[in-house]
Amino acid sequence: MTNSESFDTPAWTVGEMQLDDRSALRRVAGLSTELTDITEVEYRQLRLERVVLVGVWTDGTAAQAEASMTELAALAETAGSEVLEGLVQRRDRPDASTYIGSGKAIELRDVVLATGADTVICDGELTPAQLTALEKVVKVKVIDRTALILDIFAQHATSREGKAQVALAQMEYMLPRLRGWGESMSRQAGGRAGSNGGVGLRGPGETKIETDRRRIRERMAKLRREIKDMKKARDTKRSRRLDNAIPSVAIVGYTNAGKSSLLNALTDAGVLVENALFATLDPTTRRAGLPDGREYVLTDTVGFVRHLPTQLVEAFRSTLEEVTDADLLVHVVDGSDPLPAEQIKAVREVVTQVLRETNAPAPQELLVVNKIDAADPVTLTQLRGMLPGAVFISAHTGEGLDELRARLADILGRLDIEVSVLLPYNRGDLVARIHADGRILRSTHDEDGTRVHARVPKSLASALHEYAHGG
Repeated sequence: MTNSESFDTPAWTVGEMQLDDRSALRRVAGLSTELTDITEVEYRQLRLERVVLVGVWTDGTAAQAEASMTELAALAETAGSEVLEGLVQRRDRPDASTYIGSGKAIELRDVVLATGADTVICDGELTPAQLTALEKVVKVKVIDRTALILDIFAQHATSREGKAQVALAQMEYMLPRLRGWGESMSRQAGGRAGSNGGVGLRGPGETKIETDRRRIRERMAKLRREIKDMKKARDTKRSRRLDNAIPSVAIVGYTNAGKSSLLNALTDAGVLVENALFATLDPTTRRAGLPDGREYVLTDTVGFVRHLPTQLVEAFRSTLEEVTDADLLVHVVDGSDPLPAEQIKAVREVVTQVLRETNAPAPQELLVVNKIDAADPVTLTQLRGMLPGAVFISAHTGEGLDELRARLADILGRLDIEVSVLLPYNRGDLVARIHADGRILRSTHDEDGTRVHARVPKSLASALHEYAHGG
C-alpha cells in the first residue's frame, strides 16, 4: 500500500484498524481549490495563503474522517486561503510531539515543497510544543483548527460586542502560545536566556515575552469588563421582551444550515444571507406572527461547528444566553449535508454546555430540516425515518413554511397557561395584554370588574396571579 491514496479506495472501508492503514498518510480527493490555468502574474502575487490540510483519524468511519477534512477545507476557504492538498493519517491518537509523527511530518514537508504551500492547517487543537515541533520540520507556518475558526470569527464580527468577544477568545488562545509559533517568530534570547537562569541570565527576549503576557492579561481583563457592561444592556432588552409576555423562539443550528434564511422567510428581516461558514455572529431579533394572529419573538444565533473552540463558547456566552431564555429552540439542520446526524450532535453538545453553565432548564426543541430543494431524495427519506417529529422545509423556495408556522402555533399554544381572573376596571392594560398575547376563551362584566377566562403565556400568567378567580 502506498503512503498516499484517495479517500474513495476500498481499503478505507475494510479493515480500518489494520497496521498499514494506521501508519498511512492519505490524500483527500477533491479538496484542491487551485485554478488549473493561471496566467496572470498579478493574481499569483495577490494570493495570501496557499495551504495544505492535515488531519489525524483516530475514531469513527472513513466517511466521518472525510467530512471533517472537507469541512476544514471550507473553513480555510472562508478564511481566504487556497487549499492545495488534503492529507489524513490513521492513528490511535495524535502524536504527542508532532501531531502526525516525525516520519509523516517529513512526508508532509515533501508535499509542502511540491505544492508550494506557505501554511499547514491541522484538523485539531495542537499544543504549543506540537506547533513548534511541526513547524521546525515543515519549515512553514502551522496553525490548528482553533486558530482558523478564531480567524474567521475575527473577520466576520461586526458589532462592538462581537468584536470584543472574538478578541478575548483570540487572546485566551494566544497567551500560552507566545513561544509556540516557531523559531522565526521567537523573541527569546539565545544561550541560557530561555531557561529562567535567574538575575543576569535572562535575556531581553524573555523580558519582552513576559511584557507581552502582562499586556495581554491586562487587555483581557479590560475586554471582560466591557463585555460585562454590554451584557447588562443586552439583559435589559431581553427582560423587556420577557415582560411583554411574548413567546420567545431561538433559531440554533450548524453553521451555514440556513438559519438566517429561515429568519428572513418568517419575518422579512432582511438579515445578511451568505453561502459561507459563520456569516452570522451577532444575534438578530425580530417579531413574527402566527396564523392565528398571535405574535412571537424570533432570534437568529451564531452557528455552531464540530469541535467549536472552548474559548469561543466562553467568550460568546452572553450571546448564547439568548438560547437559555427561549421558550422554544428551532434547531435547523442542513438536509443537503452528507452527515446531518453529526451536525445535530455537535449543536446539541454546545447547547447542553451553555445550559449547564447557566443552570437553565432545557427549552423544548423543534427540529427543522432545511434545504430540501438541494438534498438527495434518498437522504431525505432516511431523515424522515430518523427524525419523525421534524419539519422539512426550504427557506429558499418557501416549501414547508406553512407547515412550520402551524407547528410553531401548536407548540407555542401549548406553552400557554389557562387562567381565570377578575380584573378591576382600572386594569384595562392587563385586558389589552391578554387580547394581544393570549386567547380569551370567555369574558363577562360585573360590578367588580371584568371576569376573563383565557390562555396566556407563562410570563403574563404570573402578572395576573394576584387577580386569580375561581370562576
